[in-house]
Amino acid sequence: MPVTAIPSAVLFDMDGTLVDTEPYWMKAEGELVRRFGGTWTHDDALVLVGSGLWESAKVFQQHGVDLDADTIVDTLTTRVREQLETDGVPWRPGAKELLLDIREHGLKTALVTMSVRGMAEQVVSHIPFQAFDTLVTGDEVARPKPYPEPYLEAAQRLEVPATRCIAIEDSMNGLASAVAAGTVAIGVPHMIPLPTSDEHTLWPTLDGIHFADLVSVFQERTA
Repeated sequence: MPVTAIPSAVLFDMDGTLVDTEPYWMKAEGELVRRFGGTWTHDDALVLVGSGLWESAKVFQQHGVDLDADTIVDTLTTRVREQLETDGVPWRPGAKELLLDIREHGLKTALVTMSVRGMAEQVVSHIPFQAFDTLVTGDEVARPKPYPEPYLEAAQRLEVPATRCIAIEDSMNGLASAVAAGTVAIGVPHMIPLPTSDEHTLWPTLDGIHFADLVSVFQERTA
């Protein structure tokens, strides 16, 4: 198969795409808001899926959390990391298997997450193979998803054009970021539904998905 017919890299979102950590985040968020006498509903939590942590901190302040943004981010991240240690890393169906298949085909990969680097490294440490060439995290970018910066930064670090990358996401903010960066974007909805669009491809799950399926989407989208 000609090199031009396959992507140069595959970029994975983490929370909700690679691992099912959204319930951990929601638990941490509810605990934080209730500590300051506020209420936090499931719908409140869904609004923040895929958002940058420092952007989300403003929402918690509006819900009565009397802490600065850095402290809010640190508090939430620490609580989620505690749950990862006590309850384990909850992999999304098919995600780790697809990642291994991609690596066995020799493609570059990046993890592009709005979680902080410490948490990303914690998750990656549980993968029993060299999964990623680079990590782009929320504490390393000035403009988080839905802005294109995270995915553009990943492509730059991998030394490939963003247009030669596939990005896999579970949220609207993530898809918006991937599309704006020029990647071939694939949405795999989890906590929230994703709309159909000419700008991205939708898959119901990564379970049973292989490298060849990614190549097919890439060829269709770049033809």
